[in-house]
Amino acid sequence: MLKAPSRLLAQLTLFSDLLLIGGCWLAAYVLRFRLVGPFPVPGEVLAFKHYALQLVPILAVWTVAFRAFGLYRPRRLGSYIAEWADIAKASSLGVLALIAIMTFAFRGYEYSRLVILYFWVLLVVSVSLSRALFREALRFARRRGHILRHAIVVGSGEVAAEVVRMVHRRPDIGIQLRGFVSDRQELPGASVTWLGAYKDLRPVLDAGRVDIIFLALPHEEYGFLTQLLSAIGDDPVTIHLVPDIFSLVSLRGGIEEFEGIPLFHLRESPLHGWNNVFKRAFDLVLGAFALVMAAPFMAAMAIAIKMTSVGPVLLRQERMGVDGRRFRMLKFRTMRADAEADTGPVWAKPDDERRTPLGAFLRRSSLDELPQLVNVLRGEMSLVGPRPERPVFVDEFRRKIPDYMLRHKVKAGMTGWAQINGLRGNTSLEKRIEYDLYYIERWSLLFDLKILVQTLWRGIFSKNAG
Repeated sequence: MLKAPSRLLAQLTLFSDLLLIGGCWLAAYVLRFRLVGPFPVPGEVLAFKHYALQLVPILAVWTVAFRAFGLYRPRRLGSYIAEWADIAKASSLGVLALIAIMTFAFRGYEYSRLVILYFWVLLVVSVSLSRALFREALRFARRRGHILRHAIVVGSGEVAAEVVRMVHRRPDIGIQLRGFVSDRQELPGASVTWLGAYKDLRPVLDAGRVDIIFLALPHEEYGFLTQLLSAIGDDPVTIHLVPDIFSLVSLRGGIEEFEGIPLFHLRESPLHGWNNVFKRAFDLVLGAFALVMAAPFMAAMAIAIKMTSVGPVLLRQERMGVDGRRFRMLKFRTMRADAEADTGPVWAKPDDERRTPLGAFLRRSSLDELPQLVNVLRGEMSLVGPRPERPVFVDEFRRKIPDYMLRHKVKAGMTGWAQINGLRGNTSLEKRIEYDLYYIERWSLLFDLKILVQTLWRGIFSKNAG
């Protein structure tokens, strides 16, 4: 149920939208036939009065479409992007309805398709901007204590504490928090008044005005949900259920809707869809450029390795990549050809006696990694990502370190967030995993570029390489 101020704002928004819709239709006519064209206009131009007549079905259709997409309900917690997307979808639906009306109800008239296109573009842009300005005005007023809603949080633990912190961080949403209801009298890391236990929810609601209730129960307390909803009863309050996914999400969680069913992603790679395309294009362009630039130096290093030690120039070592798939990673050989003949696979140590004289320099400077540009172009690796390990070590690490395998949700990289922060070679594996998961959760192309730039400045000559 809408409160009186909300109903007034909805009516004002509807009135503003109708003015913009009418203005955009008339502006589209002027743009087509008076300002933009194209000129000359082929055939006979339909008189303006016939376009003006279309305002009647246009205003009716867009009122229904905007209401159908919920554009007049309160959106205190909504985002600009979500609202703009709904405006675009509603306007697209309206254009289809308008074309159908013109086709079947006005068969004797030939309306310009460009007028309709101009109208759609003008409408989406102008309504989106007007909504943004209107919402900014509301936020300005709410920061100064006007148009407020009173809320309580029902729940305990991290999920309830995060709701409290969110409300305190965002005074522009106009929510005044009265306190929280829980069987525990404190929330970790949140400053808020305790109003009573779960059994006291009904008296708390009766004691003062409450417009919004955030149900933020930890999953072990979900058994109280029916009792709490019964206590709220038919009070005309807005109820937001905040699911406790903090303790369940292990990697870049998210929410989407499928056929009306909300799906909570507790573990998902950021590199799917267009993100994967952009990441691959980034690797191909920069990887090919780097390989061309490095080719002369790589040729010189290959000759030097061949002349200073016995054995192959390149080391083809099995590593584990994305989704646990194995591949042959290329490196310039930095150790004796028989380095593991007696010991089997072992972790390299600082000042390892098995290194060749040239190999010591290559490992310290990370130049031995340059052949991995070929792995990048093949699609087996990325320029940036968690460093790949040998399968024999992976089997050992996953038994000892929680969440170790989550780093394989993205492609292995030549460099990574852990490496530019000094976590290379014989350093803490737990800390390295922490940095790898931080990278995956916050991945973006800008983050990749930042890591590459910092690799050039401070990641190459690391004291832990060796």
